[in-house]
Amino acid sequence: MKLLIKNGIVVEPSKKLQQQLDVLIDNGKIVKIAKKIDLKEKTEIINAKNCIVCPGLIDIHTHLREPGNEEEETIATGTKSAAAGGFTTVFCMPNTNPPIDNQATVELVMLKAKNEGVINVLPIGCITKQRKGEELTEIGELKNAGVVAISDDGSPVKNSKIMRRALEYAKMFDLVVISHCEDTDLSKDGVINEGKVSTQLGLRGIPKEAEEIMVIRDIILASLTQSRLHITHVSTKGAIEFIRQAKKNGVKITCDVTPHHFVLTEEKLLERPYDTNLKMNPPLRTQEDVNAIIDGLKNDVIDCISSDHAPHTIEEKNKEFDLAPFGIIGLETVLPLCITYLYHLHKIPLIKLLEKLTTNPAKIFNLKTKGRIDEGFDADITIFSLDEEFVVKKFYSKSTNSPFIGWKLKGKIKYTICNGKVVFKD
Repeated sequence: MKLLIKNGIVVEPSKKLQQQLDVLIDNGKIVKIAKKIDLKEKTEIINAKNCIVCPGLIDIHTHLREPGNEEEETIATGTKSAAAGGFTTVFCMPNTNPPIDNQATVELVMLKAKNEGVINVLPIGCITKQRKGEELTEIGELKNAGVVAISDDGSPVKNSKIMRRALEYAKMFDLVVISHCEDTDLSKDGVINEGKVSTQLGLRGIPKEAEEIMVIRDIILASLTQSRLHITHVSTKGAIEFIRQAKKNGVKITCDVTPHHFVLTEEKLLERPYDTNLKMNPPLRTQEDVNAIIDGLKNDVIDCISSDHAPHTIEEKNKEFDLAPFGIIGLETVLPLCITYLYHLHKIPLIKLLEKLTTNPAKIFNLKTKGRIDEGFDADITIFSLDEEFVVKKFYSKSTNSPFIGWKLKGKIKYTICNGKVVFKD
């Protein structure tokens, strides 16, 4: 049956369009967009009155934990969580157990996603075997198996020669290298941002320089190799400034930030001391860093917003701060935090905001039929309310390690449509 979305405000970032339009979907594709579409034949109708209709959100940084840590999340539960958050496509990070470092594991993830997932899952392959940073994976083989990028996320590639080679090979196969920038010698044993809060709480700090040193190194290597580099979960003012300069100098560099890094600061730990749901890597930084991120979003130094959805069980997180794992879940709170803080509070235009969640990820990672509401494109569409308030309570994710439980937010997801099928309905 055809699906008709009526009376919604269509926001299409690639055309700078924000207008009330009807959208007709047939056979998984968008077939018509017009001011008014009336059909005689049998059609399912969604009335999107007073709602925003935008391209399906794309998350380029998700941990689905499968294979290996199914007690934290699975492809089935993770994609349901993503759909509830308005995402129609997620990139799954390769730090699974075993890691996604060979063709067989890529195929396993893709088969599971096809059979058990409710949205599109695109795997990211490892840069090095077992993510050890010692020997490159078969990058061409990974590309042929279906990966959209390569990364050793969770670990940096410490050896500069290996990182150089990775960038060179990735260029040959038209892949982006996603870099987790951390000098682990500097950050070793640190659990929160190094500064006055770490001193007050008696916790070991991670200096901002641990991120910035590696950002500079990777910019230099990307410039040397003329390859495409994407820096993920940028968290410091200095890193943003280096990326801004690199872009100005013609380096092929893009980056993303997460909502927890532009909504929270290290000061939250003084309100909720030793709350392990405030422990993430990179750590929460200072207000100055948050201000720099918001400026970077406004002036387009920052290209994308990602969740860095990192599920952990209650038992894992329920340990003393030093021993608890880094990371929080995020798929279901990304859009509401963006709407509440970036759109309503910081007055970032809706088109610009949604560009960083839809059009830009599709463009950077070469997803030719996604990220747009246009005739002939995949019918991946998110419908949400800009102003309706709700309280963050329950999650579709298997895990609940979120610092935002109990928060009142705007930006409620009403429908998520993936490949023409309604996969989430409020």
